[in-house]
Amino acid sequence: MTIYVALLRAVNVGGTGKLRMADLVAMCRDAGFARVETYIASGNVVLESDRSATDVKLELETRLQDHFGKPAPVFVRTDSEMATILEANPFPAAPRNQIVAIFLDQPPPADALDHVKGVKDERMLVGAREIYVHYPSGMGRSKLKIAAAAAGTARSLNTVAKLVEMASKMSDTP
Repeated sequence: MTIYVALLRAVNVGGTGKLRMADLVAMCRDAGFARVETYIASGNVVLESDRSATDVKLELETRLQDHFGKPAPVFVRTDSEMATILEANPFPAAPRNQIVAIFLDQPPPADALDHVKGVKDERMLVGAREIYVHYPSGMGRSKLKIAAAAAGTARSLNTVAKLVEMASKMSDTP
């Protein structure tokens, strides 16, 4: 069995729609996933499954499409991938609440950061299937537009750290 972290895009924060976390847990359990736990109400779920990451993603996206009546993208990483994303933080001196990892389905194109608009003091770096952004003046004040990240979903490194902790506890408990 594999521990996965699933990140839903635009749930309860605009865009896709409202979803109670209790309903998300029930949806995951109905799909056959085990040991399901959510973190905050923005669509973060840690679960266990013997299925592939692709299967987990497709199952959740299908169920969310049925729930919302429109597509709801889901980004899935294993517990070890999430730990690597946290460890790979390219801005370790910055507070984690000022850094986001933008999760993507595919590796960003090599020129992903060549077409960014609205840069003020933000710093960016491309990861494996993520784009890291440091917002020293705060994300809410930023006018940053990263075209390559438009289809992704962002999580602060504080949230990533909490999800890594939850996944680690789950993998340590039989």
